Amino acid sequence: MAHGNRKTRRAAVALPLVAALAPGGILLNAGGAAVATEERAPGAAAEHQFRRGPDPTAESVANADGPFEVERVTVPRGNGFGGGTIHYPADSSQGDFGGIAISPGFMSPQFLMGWYGPMFASHGFVTIVIDTSTVADPPDSRADQLQAALDYLTTQSEVRDRVDPDRLAVAGHSMGGGGALRAAANNPDLQAAIPLEPWHLTNAWQEVTVPTMIVGGQFDFVAPVAFHAESFYENLTAAPERAYLELAGGSHFDVFFPNRILTRYMVSWAKRYVDNDTRYEQFLCPAPAPGNGISEYRESCPTG
Repeated sequence: MAHGNRKTRRAAVALPLVAALAPGGILLNAGGAAVATEERAPGAAAEHQFRRGPDPTAESVANADGPFEVERVTVPRGNGFGGGTIHYPADSSQGDFGGIAISPGFMSPQFLMGWYGPMFASHGFVTIVIDTSTVADPPDSRADQLQAALDYLTTQSEVRDRVDPDRLAVAGHSMGGGGALRAAANNPDLQAAIPLEPWHLTNAWQEVTVPTMIVGGQFDFVAPVAFHAESFYENLTAAPERAYLELAGGSHFDVFFPNRILTRYMVSWAKRYVDNDTRYEQFLCPAPAPGNGISEYRESCPTG
């Protein structure tokens, strides 16, 4: 089930006010005159509207160095979170980009999540990796800080004109992953959530209506998947799309380092749901079989 973009829906509603589609695909203007138009499948415009970058390949989508050159800006402490770093595509010719806020975990500074900023930005997202107000902040505080970071990104940052405020996502590790889940529960207007080895004392996430991909580590002894990542996934019963990726042999800390499996699936998830880019469905469905670094993968799979 595709997660519709609000901007796309607004455009679709406005069209009947100025035109009508006659039988055979002929577009009539408000005065009834025929206007030349190309016939296309329903939803095709929505699928193309936010595409950024070249057609992906299995190699390119797993590469942490994507097709866009990246620039960065430092964010000072304040504005509801502990500061951070924004990475963004240098190319401004393709329109605005989706935005992603990322939180580190318990007792962790932002630099431990530092590779995600340039990775996502190089694939066409404006990304802010935050420091939390204190390194001991609990998950629900991190959720508030992720939302504050998105608000800052879209309204106050130096690159606010490059970010589409209707196409936003959250991610985070450990308590930051629990914070990403809580942020998705609090804000159903988010387009995607990607909790990494999430930790939270709550496992009832039936209120989340945001497409969510959860990453777990097979041998995570800090946030064992049976009590956290897997349990959270099973309770995402209202999410329009969901996935559970378990890293073979994974600990609680392997996500600190660049990883082609993580890149492939995180980029594909963000592209599919933040950008509504169906070119990336091929990397999410059919689900991969165990092996090649994946011990388990569960999914609902996009249906177009």
